[in-house]
Amino acid sequence: MAEAAVEHTNFIACLCAASEALRSANLLNSLNTNALIIGSKGVGKATLAQQIINVPMLSQEHFLEILKTCENNTSLIICHFDKISNIHLLKETISKTNTRIIATTTSPLSESVMDAFFSLTVILPLLAERIEDVDPLVEQFFLEICTVFGQSKNQTPPLPPFVSDLSQNGYSFRRCVYTAFMMGAFKKVDILAIMEAYISKHIGLGLLYLFALPLIKAGFEAFGPQLVMAEKFGFNRNRLRKKIEEYSPYL
Repeated sequence: MAEAAVEHTNFIACLCAASEALRSANLLNSLNTNALIIGSKGVGKATLAQQIINVPMLSQEHFLEILKTCENNTSLIICHFDKISNIHLLKETISKTNTRIIATTTSPLSESVMDAFFSLTVILPLLAERIEDVDPLVEQFFLEICTVFGQSKNQTPPLPPFVSDLSQNGYSFRRCVYTAFMMGAFKKVDILAIMEAYISKHIGLGLLYLFALPLIKAGFEAFGPQLVMAEKFGFNRNRLRKKIEEYSPYL
């Protein structure tokens, strides 16, 4: 069976709005009713659907397999329900097979489709509106990293401080956690290899900023005043000042 291309963000509910969604999911565990989960990409819709019921999960792109699965299963999770084109054939099939549907969507459905398929709607808020969920997600992703790299939690270096990116909810935040881990785990040889690969690919495009900008930013953080920075780096102060002015939009 083709596996759906869905979110891999674990659903953690600490905030009231998210907890309400989780309570609805737990209630639906014991009810034989169709439900629609609405939320932006990466908020954990697919994981919440599996919290409701652990059954086959397919995306709209596998429409024919969805129809076939309805014939052999009493329940089914359908992701990206809003992108299904032949909605009438799907309705005909599940009416005939009496298959229970738990679906996810990023966009609201028309009233007619809602009336035809679903008895309950669960809305998941953005991760930026669930700040209480951020720290538990860090822990979850950190444990995930330990598993990926075959290490125990005690063997894995702690995450260095990082700036959270919640623009794509769990997706962008997971990237932040993984990037922070890799930054802390890099050795000099790794950094040199990455820089060499990047420079080889983009050589001739004016890449001096790759060296100057990180050096200046690190210098400000470590030494503060330009005079002290110039002395520590062994630079001419005027030259350093010109470089700082040149890269000021990025500092």
